[in-house]
Amino acid sequence: QVQLVESGGGLVQAGGSLRLSCVVSGSIFSVDVMGWYRQAPGKQRELVATVTSGLNTNYADSVKGRFTTSRDYVKNTVYLQMNSLKPEDTAVYYCNAKIAATRWSSFRDYWGQGTQVTVSS
Repeated sequence: QVQLVESGGGLVQAGGSLRLSCVVSGSIFSVDVMGWYRQAPGKQRELVATVTSGLNTNYADSVKGRFTTSRDYVKNTVYLQMNSLKPEDTAVYYCNAKIAATRWSSFRDYWGQGTQVTVSS
């Protein structure tokens, strides 16, 4: 069974930094794109950042220049370094990964449970 477990959320003042981590565990054959999404109260879930298996990254315009995503293949972990945080970054952040559980499986989306990030003004 595949599991994604996030950590690193919390409360921070505007201008501060946080680093989120997401560890993928379980029966895994291959991991393709990994990334982060967020959902603020009353809003739809939105893309924050992704990193491909070839380490190409993509960011939402609202976080470019402030957030950086990276991945560690050995640890099966994806990170989100968030700097210069703003109150509008407040949301539940979800880790996502496209995973093939076996060599015969197609890739499908897996999600973490989410971690709260709150930025005070």
